[in-house]
Amino acid sequence: MAKAGLTHGGFYAHFASKDDLVVAAMSQMFDEASAQLDWLTAGKPPAAALRAYIDFYLSRQHRDARETGCPLPSLSADLPRLGLVARQQFAAGVAGLTASIAGLLSALGRPDPEILASSAPAEMVGAVSLARGIADPKQSDAILKASRDSLKLRLELVESDGASRARR
Repeated sequence: MAKAGLTHGGFYAHFASKDDLVVAAMSQMFDEASAQLDWLTAGKPPAAALRAYIDFYLSRQHRDARETGCPLPSLSADLPRLGLVARQQFAAGVAGLTASIAGLLSALGRPDPEILASSAPAEMVGAVSLARGIADPKQSDAILKASRDSLKLRLELVESDGASRARR
């Protein structure tokens, strides 16, 4: 608070309640995630865009970026204890992310893109959460790789020359 030039009271005065603060933080989090997805996929054909997003999200660098990386792996465990409005904001954010993935899958002509897309964020968030919790770097990397490879295979994104497998 001191770095921002605010007292704790001055900061909290901007929000009607703790739930309002959480909702504002989640809204910002999902806006940043959407911007990052847009940046990673901009100008790429749908398959390359999805591969780029999956490769980024399930990377060692993203796993290790706890302060700047996606907070979903940590936040999702606390959601059941939060208020209804916060959970609704979270659901809306996840729905937006899922819709972006479904849009790319639809552009690829995949059947039932919404169903395919609904499990992708769950798998990616779960893999990062587990990988962050594993102390052994090799085992943690293996979780990320297995999830990356499995997700790309299930979404039919495996490159024909095997380049995506050789990357990590």
